[in-house]
Amino acid sequence: MKRILGGIVILFSVILSAQQTERLDSLLIAGITARSNKDYATSLELLTEVRTVAEDNHWYKQQFLALNNIGANYYSMLDYGEALDYYLEAYTIALKHLDENEEMTVLNNIAILYNKEGEPEKAEAYFYKAYLMAKEHDDTIKTGLYAVNLGLSANELNKPDEALVYLEEAKEHLKGRANLILMVDIALAENYYKRGDLETAETIAKTVLPSLSAIEFTEEKISTLTVLSNVYQEKGELSTSITYAEEALEVATNLDLKISTYEQLAKLYRAHGLMDAALVAKDSIIALNDTLSTIKNGRFFEANKVKFEIANYRRELQQSSAEQREERARLYTLLGFCALVIMLISWALRNSFIKNKQRKILHDRSQEIIALELEKEKSDNLVLEKQLHAKEAFLLLEQEKLKNEIETQNQKLAAKALQVSSRNELLKDVINSLSSQTEISKNVFLTRKIKELKSLLKNDNEWESFLKHFEEVNQNFISELKRRHPELTANDIRYISYLYMDLTNKEISSLFNITAVASRKRKERISQKMGLSESSDLYRYLSDI
Repeated sequence: MKRILGGIVILFSVILSAQQTERLDSLLIAGITARSNKDYATSLELLTEVRTVAEDNHWYKQQFLALNNIGANYYSMLDYGEALDYYLEAYTIALKHLDENEEMTVLNNIAILYNKEGEPEKAEAYFYKAYLMAKEHDDTIKTGLYAVNLGLSANELNKPDEALVYLEEAKEHLKGRANLILMVDIALAENYYKRGDLETAETIAKTVLPSLSAIEFTEEKISTLTVLSNVYQEKGELSTSITYAEEALEVATNLDLKISTYEQLAKLYRAHGLMDAALVAKDSIIALNDTLSTIKNGRFFEANKVKFEIANYRRELQQSSAEQREERARLYTLLGFCALVIMLISWALRNSFIKNKQRKILHDRSQEIIALELEKEKSDNLVLEKQLHAKEAFLLLEQEKLKNEIETQNQKLAAKALQVSSRNELLKDVINSLSSQTEISKNVFLTRKIKELKSLLKNDNEWESFLKHFEEVNQNFISELKRRHPELTANDIRYISYLYMDLTNKEISSLFNITAVASRKRKERISQKMGLSESSDLYRYLSDI
Protein backbone atom coordinates (compact mmCIF):
# COMPACT_ATOMS: atom_id res chain seq x y z
CA MET A 1 0.00 0.00 0.00
CA LYS A 2 2.81 2.44 0.94
CA ARG A 3 4.64 1.73 -2.31
CA ILE A 4 1.51 2.31 -4.41
CA LEU A 5 0.75 5.62 -2.71
CA GLY A 6 4.41 6.66 -2.91
CA GLY A 7 4.33 5.84 -6.64
CA ILE A 8 1.24 8.03 -7.11
CA VAL A 9 3.02 10.96 -5.44
CA ILE A 10 6.14 10.47 -7.59
CA LEU A 11 4.05 10.17 -10.78
CA PHE A 12 2.23 13.37 -9.90
CA SER A 13 5.57 15.16 -9.36
CA VAL A 14 6.92 13.90 -12.72
CA ILE A 15 3.81 15.15 -14.57
CA LEU A 16 4.12 18.59 -12.93
CA SER A 17 7.83 18.72 -13.81
CA ALA A 18 7.19 17.76 -17.47
CA GLN A 19 4.49 20.42 -17.82
CA GLN A 20 6.77 23.07 -16.32
CA THR A 21 9.64 22.08 -18.65
CA GLU A 22 7.34 22.42 -21.68
CA ARG A 23 6.26 25.86 -20.47
CA LEU A 24 9.91 26.94 -20.10
CA ASP A 25 10.70 25.81 -23.66
CA SER A 26 7.75 27.88 -24.94
CA LEU A 27 8.95 30.91 -22.97
CA LEU A 28 12.46 30.49 -24.40
CA ILE A 29 11.15 30.47 -27.98
CA ALA A 30 8.96 33.52 -27.26
CA GLY A 31 11.92 35.34 -25.68
CA ILE A 32 14.21 34.64 -28.65
CA THR A 33 11.47 35.75 -31.08
CA ALA A 34 10.96 39.00 -29.12
CA ARG A 35 14.73 39.66 -29.31
CA SER A 36 14.67 39.13 -33.10
CA ASN A 37 11.87 41.72 -33.27
CA LYS A 38 14.00 44.11 -31.14
CA ASP A 39 11.44 44.00 -28.31
CA TYR A 40 14.22 43.72 -25.74
CA ALA A 41 12.12 44.47 -22.63
CA THR A 42 9.66 41.63 -23.39
CA SER A 43 12.49 39.29 -24.36
CA LEU A 44 14.42 39.94 -21.13
CA GLU A 45 11.26 39.52 -19.03
CA LEU A 46 10.50 36.11 -20.58
CA LEU A 47 14.11 34.91 -20.45
CA THR A 48 14.50 36.05 -16.82
CA GLU A 49 11.47 33.98 -15.84
CA VAL A 50 13.00 30.95 -17.59
CA ARG A 51 16.30 31.56 -15.81
CA THR A 52 14.70 31.88 -12.35
CA VAL A 53 12.54 28.74 -12.64
CA ALA A 54 15.39 26.70 -14.19
CA GLU A 55 17.79 27.86 -11.47
CA ASP A 56 15.34 26.85 -8.69
CA ASN A 57 14.85 23.38 -10.23
CA HIS A 58 18.50 22.86 -11.30
CA TRP A 59 17.54 22.52 -14.99
CA TYR A 60 20.93 23.51 -16.34
CA LYS A 61 20.14 23.29 -20.07
CA GLN A 62 17.26 25.81 -19.85
CA GLN A 63 19.29 27.99 -17.46
CA PHE A 64 22.19 28.05 -19.95
CA LEU A 65 19.95 28.94 -22.90
CA ALA A 66 18.25 31.72 -20.91
CA LEU A 67 21.58 33.27 -19.83
CA ASN A 68 23.10 33.01 -23.31
CA ASN A 69 20.10 34.72 -24.90
CA ILE A 70 19.96 37.41 -22.19
CA GLY A 71 23.59 38.15 -23.09
CA ALA A 72 22.58 38.34 -26.77
CA ASN A 73 19.89 40.90 -25.84
CA TYR A 74 22.42 43.15 -24.12
CA TYR A 75 24.81 42.69 -27.06
CA SER A 76 22.09 43.94 -29.42
CA MET A 77 21.46 46.87 -27.04
CA LEU A 78 25.20 47.74 -27.27
CA ASP A 79 25.69 47.08 -23.54
CA TYR A 80 28.76 44.87 -24.11
CA GLY A 81 29.83 44.79 -20.44
CA GLU A 82 26.49 43.37 -19.30
CA ALA A 83 26.45 40.96 -22.25
CA LEU A 84 29.89 39.65 -21.27
CA ASP A 85 28.73 39.06 -17.66
CA TYR A 86 25.85 36.86 -18.83
CA TYR A 87 28.00 35.03 -21.40
CA LEU A 88 30.56 34.22 -18.69
CA GLU A 89 27.81 32.97 -16.34
CA ALA A 90 26.46 30.77 -19.15
CA TYR A 91 30.00 29.54 -19.83
CA THR A 92 30.41 28.53 -16.15
CA ILE A 93 27.19 26.47 -16.26
CA ALA A 94 28.21 24.81 -19.54
CA LEU A 95 31.62 24.00 -18.07
CA LYS A 96 30.21 22.38 -14.89
CA HIS A 97 26.97 20.73 -16.01
CA LEU A 98 26.63 20.50 -19.82
CA ASP A 99 28.56 19.04 -22.73
CA GLU A 100 31.09 20.86 -24.87
CA ASN A 101 28.62 21.86 -27.62
CA GLU A 102 27.18 24.55 -25.34
CA GLU A 103 30.67 25.48 -24.17
CA MET A 104 31.80 26.05 -27.77
CA THR A 105 28.73 28.18 -28.53
CA VAL A 106 29.27 30.58 -25.65
CA LEU A 107 33.04 30.77 -26.26
CA ASN A 108 32.32 31.88 -29.81
CA ASN A 109 29.87 34.53 -28.53
CA ILE A 110 32.44 35.84 -26.04
CA ALA A 111 35.07 36.03 -28.80
CA ILE A 112 32.72 38.02 -31.09
CA LEU A 113 32.02 40.39 -28.18
CA TYR A 114 35.73 41.02 -27.59
CA ASN A 115 36.18 41.59 -31.33
CA LYS A 116 33.44 44.25 -31.25
CA GLU A 117 35.12 45.87 -28.25
CA GLY A 118 38.35 46.23 -30.27
CA GLU A 119 40.28 43.51 -28.41
CA PRO A 120 41.27 41.09 -31.23
CA GLU A 121 43.90 39.30 -29.09
CA LYS A 122 41.30 38.19 -26.54
CA ALA A 123 38.84 37.38 -29.33
CA GLU A 124 41.47 35.18 -30.98
CA ALA A 125 42.12 33.33 -27.69
CA TYR A 126 38.43 32.43 -27.25
CA PHE A 127 37.99 31.52 -30.93
CA TYR A 128 40.98 29.19 -30.56
CA LYS A 129 39.45 27.44 -27.51
CA ALA A 130 36.23 26.81 -29.43
CA TYR A 131 38.23 25.65 -32.45
CA LEU A 132 40.20 23.08 -30.40
CA MET A 133 37.00 21.66 -28.88
CA ALA A 134 35.37 21.33 -32.31
CA LYS A 135 38.44 19.49 -33.61
CA GLU A 136 38.49 17.19 -30.58
CA HIS A 137 34.85 16.22 -31.27
CA ASP A 138 35.42 15.82 -35.06
CA ASP A 139 32.74 18.44 -35.75
CA THR A 140 33.82 19.50 -39.24
CA ILE A 141 31.26 22.30 -39.69
CA LYS A 142 32.07 24.02 -36.41
CA THR A 143 35.80 23.46 -36.95
CA GLY A 144 35.46 25.21 -40.32
CA LEU A 145 33.44 28.11 -38.86
CA TYR A 146 35.85 28.70 -35.99
CA ALA A 147 38.79 28.43 -38.41
CA VAL A 148 37.19 31.26 -40.48
CA ASN A 149 36.88 33.37 -37.31
CA LEU A 150 40.51 32.64 -36.42
CA GLY A 151 41.56 33.62 -39.96
CA LEU A 152 39.68 36.93 -39.71
CA SER A 153 41.27 37.63 -36.29
CA ALA A 154 44.74 36.82 -37.61
CA ASN A 155 44.13 39.15 -40.59
CA GLU A 156 43.15 41.93 -38.19
CA LEU A 157 46.26 41.28 -36.07
CA ASN A 158 48.44 41.47 -39.21
CA LYS A 159 49.40 37.80 -39.10
CA PRO A 160 48.55 36.93 -42.73
CA ASP A 161 50.58 33.70 -42.92
CA GLU A 162 48.84 32.26 -39.86
CA ALA A 163 45.49 33.49 -41.19
CA LEU A 164 46.05 31.71 -44.53
CA VAL A 165 46.58 28.35 -42.78
CA TYR A 166 43.27 28.67 -40.93
CA LEU A 167 41.35 29.84 -44.01
CA GLU A 168 42.66 26.99 -46.19
CA GLU A 169 41.61 24.53 -43.47
CA ALA A 170 38.18 26.20 -43.29
CA LYS A 171 37.71 25.86 -47.04
CA GLU A 172 38.46 22.15 -46.81
CA HIS A 173 35.95 21.58 -43.98
CA LEU A 174 33.14 23.70 -45.51
CA LYS A 175 33.11 22.17 -48.99
CA GLY A 176 29.62 22.05 -50.50
CA ARG A 177 28.26 24.88 -48.27
CA ALA A 178 28.11 27.80 -50.66
CA ASN A 179 27.22 30.58 -48.18
CA LEU A 180 29.97 29.55 -45.78
CA ILE A 181 32.54 29.22 -48.58
CA LEU A 182 31.68 32.83 -49.52
CA MET A 183 32.81 33.93 -46.03
CA VAL A 184 36.08 32.04 -46.49
CA ASP A 185 36.72 33.63 -49.92
CA ILE A 186 36.05 37.14 -48.56
CA ALA A 187 38.57 36.53 -45.76
CA LEU A 188 41.05 35.09 -48.30
CA ALA A 189 40.71 38.21 -50.49
CA GLU A 190 41.65 40.39 -47.52
CA ASN A 191 44.47 37.97 -46.63
CA TYR A 192 46.03 38.09 -50.10
CA TYR A 193 45.79 41.89 -50.05
CA LYS A 194 47.67 41.98 -46.73
CA ARG A 195 50.25 39.56 -48.15
CA GLY A 196 50.84 41.90 -51.13
CA ASP A 197 49.36 39.50 -53.73
CA LEU A 198 47.10 42.16 -55.25
CA GLU A 199 46.15 40.19 -58.38
CA THR A 200 44.89 37.17 -56.43
CA ALA A 201 43.07 39.42 -53.96
CA GLU A 202 41.37 41.29 -56.86
CA THR A 203 40.40 38.06 -58.65
CA ILE A 204 38.83 36.50 -55.53
CA ALA A 205 36.99 39.73 -54.55
CA LYS A 206 35.53 40.22 -58.06
CA THR A 207 34.51 36.53 -58.17
CA VAL A 208 32.51 36.66 -54.93
CA LEU A 209 31.05 40.19 -55.36
CA PRO A 210 28.09 39.16 -57.62
CA SER A 211 26.98 36.62 -54.98
CA LEU A 212 26.64 39.32 -52.29
CA SER A 213 23.61 41.20 -53.60
CA ALA A 214 21.20 39.90 -50.90
CA ILE A 215 20.58 42.27 -47.96
CA GLU A 216 21.84 39.75 -45.39
CA PHE A 217 25.31 39.96 -47.03
CA THR A 218 25.55 43.75 -46.65
CA GLU A 219 28.52 43.70 -44.27
CA GLU A 220 30.34 41.10 -46.38
CA LYS A 221 29.73 43.14 -49.56
CA ILE A 222 31.16 46.28 -47.95
CA SER A 223 34.21 44.28 -46.78
CA THR A 224 34.75 42.97 -50.35
CA LEU A 225 34.35 46.43 -51.91
CA THR A 226 36.81 47.81 -49.34
CA VAL A 227 39.37 45.15 -50.31
CA LEU A 228 38.96 46.11 -54.00
CA SER A 229 39.30 49.79 -53.08
CA ASN A 230 42.54 49.07 -51.17
CA VAL A 231 43.89 46.93 -54.04
CA TYR A 232 43.35 49.68 -56.62
CA GLN A 233 44.83 52.26 -54.25
CA GLU A 234 47.98 50.12 -54.03
CA LYS A 235 48.02 49.89 -57.82
CA GLY A 236 47.84 53.69 -58.03
CA GLU A 237 44.41 53.71 -59.69
CA LEU A 238 42.85 56.14 -57.23
CA SER A 239 39.74 56.90 -59.31
CA THR A 240 38.74 53.23 -59.43
CA SER A 241 39.63 52.92 -55.76
CA ILE A 242 37.29 55.84 -54.90
CA THR A 243 34.52 54.35 -57.10
CA TYR A 244 34.57 51.09 -55.09
CA ALA A 245 34.61 53.03 -51.78
CA GLU A 246 31.63 55.17 -52.88
CA GLU A 247 29.76 52.00 -53.92
CA ALA A 248 30.44 50.61 -50.42
CA LEU A 249 29.00 53.82 -48.91
CA GLU A 250 25.80 53.39 -50.93
CA VAL A 251 25.41 49.82 -49.58
CA ALA A 252 26.16 50.71 -45.91
CA THR A 253 22.99 50.62 -43.82
CA ASN A 254 24.12 51.03 -40.21
CA LEU A 255 26.24 53.71 -38.58
CA ASP A 256 29.31 51.54 -37.87
CA LEU A 257 29.57 50.53 -41.54
CA LYS A 258 29.05 54.11 -42.74
CA ILE A 259 31.76 55.42 -40.42
CA SER A 260 34.32 52.85 -41.62
CA THR A 261 33.38 53.59 -45.28
CA TYR A 262 33.71 57.37 -44.80
CA GLU A 263 37.12 56.78 -43.20
CA GLN A 264 38.18 54.87 -46.32
CA LEU A 265 36.87 57.66 -48.57
CA ALA A 266 38.58 60.39 -46.51
CA LYS A 267 41.88 58.54 -46.86
CA LEU A 268 41.42 58.16 -50.64
CA TYR A 269 40.26 61.77 -51.21
CA ARG A 270 43.29 63.03 -49.33
CA ALA A 271 45.61 60.79 -51.36
CA HIS A 272 43.96 62.04 -54.59
CA GLY A 273 44.34 65.68 -53.54
CA LEU A 274 40.60 66.22 -53.14
CA MET A 275 40.91 68.00 -49.81
CA ASP A 276 37.38 69.50 -49.82
CA ALA A 277 35.88 66.07 -50.36
CA ALA A 278 38.17 64.66 -47.65
CA LEU A 279 36.97 67.35 -45.20
CA VAL A 280 33.32 66.58 -46.03
CA ALA A 281 34.01 62.91 -45.38
CA LYS A 282 35.66 63.77 -42.05
CA ASP A 283 32.67 65.96 -41.10
CA SER A 284 30.38 63.06 -41.94
CA ILE A 285 32.43 60.80 -39.68
CA ILE A 286 32.15 63.29 -36.80
CA ALA A 287 28.40 63.66 -37.32
CA LEU A 288 27.92 59.90 -37.51
CA ASN A 289 30.00 59.36 -34.34
CA ASP A 290 27.83 61.93 -32.53
CA THR A 291 24.70 60.14 -33.74
CA LEU A 292 26.14 56.79 -32.69
CA SER A 293 27.00 58.15 -29.21
CA THR A 294 23.47 59.51 -28.83
CA ILE A 295 21.99 56.16 -29.83
CA LYS A 296 24.34 54.31 -27.48
CA ASN A 297 23.49 56.62 -24.58
CA GLY A 298 19.80 56.16 -25.28
CA ARG A 299 20.24 52.42 -25.40
CA PHE A 300 22.29 52.43 -22.20
CA PHE A 301 19.47 54.32 -20.50
CA GLU A 302 16.98 51.83 -21.91
CA ALA A 303 19.20 48.92 -20.82
CA ASN A 304 19.50 50.29 -17.27
CA LYS A 305 15.75 50.85 -17.12
CA VAL A 306 15.15 47.29 -18.31
CA LYS A 307 17.67 45.99 -15.71
CA PHE A 308 15.72 47.74 -12.94
CA GLU A 309 12.41 46.33 -14.19
CA ILE A 310 13.92 42.86 -14.58
CA ALA A 311 15.32 42.96 -11.01
CA ASN A 312 11.83 43.74 -9.68
CA TYR A 313 10.29 41.07 -11.90
CA ARG A 314 12.82 38.48 -10.75
CA ARG A 315 12.07 39.27 -7.11
CA GLU A 316 8.36 38.74 -7.82
CA LEU A 317 9.18 35.45 -9.54
CA GLN A 318 11.16 34.26 -6.52
CA GLN A 319 8.24 35.12 -4.22
CA SER A 320 5.90 33.25 -6.56
CA SER A 321 8.25 30.23 -6.57
CA ALA A 322 8.29 30.21 -2.75
CA GLU A 323 4.49 30.22 -2.71
CA GLN A 324 4.42 27.35 -5.20
CA ARG A 325 6.79 25.33 -3.03
CA GLU A 326 4.54 25.90 -0.02
CA GLU A 327 1.50 24.78 -2.01
CA ARG A 328 3.37 21.68 -3.18
CA ALA A 329 4.35 20.87 0.40
CA ARG A 330 0.71 21.20 1.49
CA LEU A 331 -0.35 18.92 -1.35
CA TYR A 332 2.17 16.24 -0.38
CA THR A 333 1.05 16.51 3.26
CA LEU A 334 -2.57 16.00 2.17
CA LEU A 335 -1.60 13.00 0.05
CA GLY A 336 0.29 11.51 3.01
CA PHE A 337 -2.72 12.04 5.28
CA CYS A 338 -5.00 10.35 2.71
CA ALA A 339 -2.57 7.43 2.52
CA LEU A 340 -2.68 7.06 6.32
CA VAL A 341 -6.50 7.13 6.34
CA ILE A 342 -6.65 4.45 3.63
CA MET A 343 -4.23 2.24 5.58
CA LEU A 344 -6.28 2.61 8.79
CA ILE A 345 -9.51 1.75 6.94
CA SER A 346 -7.84 -1.30 5.37
CA TRP A 347 -6.61 -2.43 8.79
CA ALA A 348 -10.11 -2.01 10.32
CA LEU A 349 -11.75 -3.96 7.47
CA ARG A 350 -9.24 -6.78 7.87
CA ASN A 351 -9.93 -7.03 11.62
CA SER A 352 -13.70 -7.01 10.98
CA PHE A 353 -13.32 -9.82 8.46
CA ILE A 354 -11.33 -11.93 10.94
CA LYS A 355 -13.89 -11.38 13.72
CA ASN A 356 -16.80 -12.34 11.45
CA LYS A 357 -14.97 -15.48 10.46
CA GLN A 358 -14.45 -16.42 14.11
CA ARG A 359 -18.14 -15.79 14.91
CA LYS A 360 -19.14 -18.07 12.05
CA ILE A 361 -16.87 -20.83 13.38
CA LEU A 362 -18.38 -20.47 16.87
CA HIS A 363 -21.89 -20.51 15.41
CA ASP A 364 -21.16 -23.66 13.43
CA ARG A 365 -19.75 -25.35 16.54
CA SER A 366 -22.80 -24.32 18.54
CA GLN A 367 -25.04 -25.91 15.92
CA GLU A 368 -23.05 -29.11 16.21
CA ILE A 369 -23.53 -29.15 20.01
CA ILE A 370 -27.30 -28.61 19.63
CA ALA A 371 -27.46 -31.47 17.14
CA LEU A 372 -25.62 -33.75 19.57
CA GLU A 373 -28.01 -32.85 22.37
CA LEU A 374 -31.06 -33.64 20.16
CA GLU A 375 -29.62 -37.02 19.28
CA LYS A 376 -29.13 -37.79 23.01
CA GLU A 377 -32.87 -37.27 23.67
CA LYS A 378 -33.90 -39.74 20.95
CA SER A 379 -32.50 -42.79 22.70
CA ASP A 380 -32.48 -43.49 26.40
CA ASN A 381 -30.25 -46.47 25.77
CA LEU A 382 -27.49 -44.27 24.42
CA VAL A 383 -27.62 -41.62 27.16
CA LEU A 384 -24.17 -42.29 28.51
CA GLU A 385 -22.66 -42.54 25.06
CA LYS A 386 -24.29 -39.28 24.00
CA GLN A 387 -23.12 -37.57 27.16
CA LEU A 388 -19.61 -38.73 26.39
CA HIS A 389 -19.84 -37.38 22.83
CA ALA A 390 -21.24 -34.12 24.13
CA LYS A 391 -18.35 -33.77 26.58
CA GLU A 392 -15.87 -34.52 23.83
CA ALA A 393 -17.53 -31.99 21.54
CA PHE A 394 -17.55 -29.44 24.37
CA LEU A 395 -13.86 -30.05 25.01
CA LEU A 396 -13.13 -29.67 21.31
CA LEU A 397 -15.09 -26.45 21.29
CA GLU A 398 -13.22 -25.17 24.31
CA GLN A 399 -9.94 -26.15 22.69
CA GLU A 400 -10.93 -24.41 19.49
CA LYS A 401 -12.09 -21.38 21.43
CA LEU A 402 -8.82 -21.32 23.34
CA LYS A 403 -6.92 -21.71 20.10
CA ASN A 404 -8.88 -18.83 18.55
CA GLU A 405 -8.17 -16.69 21.59
CA ILE A 406 -4.46 -17.52 21.32
CA GLU A 407 -4.53 -16.67 17.63
CA THR A 408 -6.30 -13.41 18.42
CA GLN A 409 -3.71 -12.54 21.05
CA ASN A 410 -0.93 -13.47 18.62
CA GLN A 411 -2.50 -11.24 15.97
CA LYS A 412 -2.60 -8.38 18.47
CA LEU A 413 1.07 -9.03 19.29
CA ALA A 414 1.88 -9.09 15.57
CA ALA A 415 -0.02 -5.88 15.01
CA LYS A 416 1.86 -4.27 17.90
CA ALA A 417 5.18 -5.49 16.50
CA LEU A 418 4.31 -4.10 13.06
CA GLN A 419 3.24 -0.84 14.69
CA VAL A 420 6.58 -0.62 16.51
CA SER A 421 8.39 -1.38 13.24
CA SER A 422 6.46 1.34 11.42
CA ARG A 423 7.19 3.77 14.25
CA ASN A 424 10.90 2.97 14.08
CA GLU A 425 10.93 3.41 10.28
CA LEU A 426 9.20 6.76 10.69
CA LEU A 427 11.72 7.79 13.37
CA LYS A 428 14.58 6.78 11.07
CA ASP A 429 13.11 8.83 8.21
CA VAL A 430 12.66 11.83 10.52
CA ILE A 431 16.23 11.47 11.91
CA ASN A 432 17.73 11.14 8.39
CA SER A 433 15.72 14.11 7.12
CA LEU A 434 16.73 16.29 10.09
CA SER A 435 20.37 15.18 10.01
CA SER A 436 20.68 16.23 6.35
CA GLN A 437 19.72 19.83 7.17
CA THR A 438 22.79 22.05 7.68
CA GLU A 439 20.88 24.57 9.82
CA ILE A 440 19.76 21.84 12.25
CA SER A 441 23.28 20.43 12.64
CA LYS A 442 24.31 23.86 14.01
CA ASN A 443 21.54 23.79 16.64
CA VAL A 444 22.92 22.12 19.80
CA PHE A 445 19.49 21.45 21.32
CA LEU A 446 18.14 19.75 18.18
CA THR A 447 21.35 17.77 17.72
CA ARG A 448 21.03 16.42 21.28
CA LYS A 449 17.41 15.45 20.68
CA ILE A 450 18.34 13.64 17.47
CA LYS A 451 20.95 11.62 19.41
CA GLU A 452 18.28 10.72 22.00
CA LEU A 453 16.02 9.50 19.21
CA LYS A 454 18.86 7.39 17.79
CA SER A 455 19.53 5.82 21.22
CA LEU A 456 15.80 5.09 21.54
CA LEU A 457 15.94 3.17 18.26
CA LYS A 458 18.86 1.08 19.53
CA ASN A 459 17.00 0.15 22.75
CA ASP A 460 15.64 -3.41 22.56
CA ASN A 461 13.04 -3.05 25.39
CA GLU A 462 10.21 -3.44 22.87
CA TRP A 463 11.36 -6.98 22.04
CA GLU A 464 11.65 -7.87 25.74
CA SER A 465 8.09 -6.68 26.32
CA PHE A 466 6.90 -8.56 23.23
CA LEU A 467 8.63 -11.77 24.42
CA LYS A 468 7.00 -11.50 27.85
CA HIS A 469 3.49 -11.18 26.37
CA PHE A 470 4.17 -13.91 23.82
CA GLU A 471 5.13 -16.38 26.60
CA GLU A 472 1.99 -15.47 28.55
CA VAL A 473 -0.20 -16.21 25.51
CA ASN A 474 1.71 -19.27 24.25
CA GLN A 475 2.67 -20.98 27.50
CA ASN A 476 5.73 -23.22 27.43
CA PHE A 477 6.16 -22.78 23.65
CA ILE A 478 9.55 -21.06 23.84
CA SER A 479 10.70 -23.25 26.75
CA GLU A 480 9.83 -26.41 24.80
CA LEU A 481 11.46 -24.97 21.67
CA LYS A 482 14.71 -24.22 23.55
CA ARG A 483 14.62 -27.70 25.14
CA ARG A 484 14.30 -29.41 21.77
CA HIS A 485 16.71 -27.13 19.94
CA PRO A 486 19.28 -25.52 22.26
CA GLU A 487 21.39 -24.46 19.25
CA LEU A 488 18.87 -21.75 18.26
CA THR A 489 19.98 -18.12 18.77
CA ALA A 490 17.87 -15.31 20.23
CA ASN A 491 17.26 -13.93 16.72
CA ASP A 492 16.24 -17.43 15.52
CA ILE A 493 13.68 -17.69 18.36
CA ARG A 494 12.42 -14.20 17.54
CA TYR A 495 11.98 -15.19 13.87
CA ILE A 496 10.21 -18.43 14.85
CA SER A 497 7.86 -16.49 17.18
CA TYR A 498 6.73 -14.25 14.32
CA LEU A 499 6.33 -17.27 12.05
CA TYR A 500 4.29 -19.07 14.73
CA MET A 501 1.92 -16.07 14.78
CA ASP A 502 1.31 -16.74 11.05
CA LEU A 503 2.93 -13.48 9.87
CA THR A 504 3.77 -13.30 6.17
CA ASN A 505 7.33 -13.29 4.86
CA LYS A 506 6.91 -9.62 3.88
CA GLU A 507 5.74 -8.65 7.39
CA ILE A 508 8.60 -10.55 9.04
CA SER A 509 11.18 -8.93 6.74
CA SER A 510 9.76 -5.51 7.68
CA LEU A 511 10.09 -6.28 11.41
CA PHE A 512 13.72 -7.37 10.97
CA ASN A 513 14.41 -4.44 8.59
CA ILE A 514 15.70 -6.88 5.93
CA THR A 515 14.64 -7.81 2.39
CA ALA A 516 12.06 -10.53 1.64
CA VAL A 517 14.81 -12.65 0.00
CA ALA A 518 16.99 -12.41 3.15
CA SER A 519 13.96 -13.40 5.24
CA ARG A 520 13.38 -16.55 3.15
CA LYS A 521 17.05 -17.51 3.43
CA ARG A 522 16.88 -17.09 7.22
CA LYS A 523 13.85 -19.42 7.28
CA GLU A 524 15.78 -22.05 5.29
CA ARG A 525 18.78 -21.72 7.61
CA ILE A 526 16.62 -22.17 10.75
CA SER A 527 14.89 -25.22 9.18
CA GLN A 528 18.29 -26.80 8.58
CA LYS A 529 19.32 -26.12 12.19
CA MET A 530 16.17 -27.88 13.40
CA GLY A 531 16.77 -30.87 11.13
CA LEU A 532 13.85 -30.23 8.76
CA SER A 533 14.34 -31.23 5.11
CA GLU A 534 12.07 -28.50 3.73
CA SER A 535 11.51 -24.97 5.05
CA SER A 536 7.82 -25.34 4.15
CA ASP A 537 7.54 -27.94 6.95
CA LEU A 538 8.66 -25.44 9.61
CA TYR A 539 5.22 -23.91 10.35
CA ARG A 540 3.61 -27.39 10.58
CA TYR A 541 6.33 -28.50 12.96
CA LEU A 542 5.91 -25.39 15.15
CA SER A 543 2.13 -25.89 15.30
CA ASP A 544 2.67 -29.34 16.87
CA ILE A 545 4.87 -28.07 19.73
